Amino acid sequence: MSVDASRPRLPGAVLFACNFNRVRSPMAEALLKRAVGDRIYVDSCGLRRAAEDEAGEGADPFVQAVMAEISVDLARHEPKTFEDLNDSSFDLVISLTPQAQHRAVEMTRGRAAEIEYWPTFDPTLAEGSREARLAAYREVRDMLARKIAERFAP
Repeated sequence: MSVDASRPRLPGAVLFACNFNRVRSPMAEALLKRAVGDRIYVDSCGLRRAAEDEAGEGADPFVQAVMAEISVDLARHEPKTFEDLNDSSFDLVISLTPQAQHRAVEMTRGRAAEIEYWPTFDPTLAEGSREARLAAYREVRDMLARKIAERFAP
């Protein structure tokens, strides 16, 4: 079996980070878990808690809807921050927002961890009908799925 030297090796632990851990990072976490199973430890977090977290709402309802379309259940997702992580020894941290990128750099300073920045549109900014808003969430979901397939393909 030959190994493609141009493809990065699979990390043992991956963290996806965004601002609130309610939209982009939970989608990415679930998509990578679906793609690799338990071959890689995968987690996600945000910079801070959203007001909705206090009400126990978990993942954004539109996220739950578009992920359910591909048979991924995020109903039990509980948003967390960098401070809530059980472990911070990730081989790879993928930031989905500029703010999370800055925090990832701080977190990994002095460690042998890779950092990647995947600029990702915030679908909560989409306006219009329910269907138009769902379309924006689907675009983000599908873009993340493509990036994950490219980055983590065997």
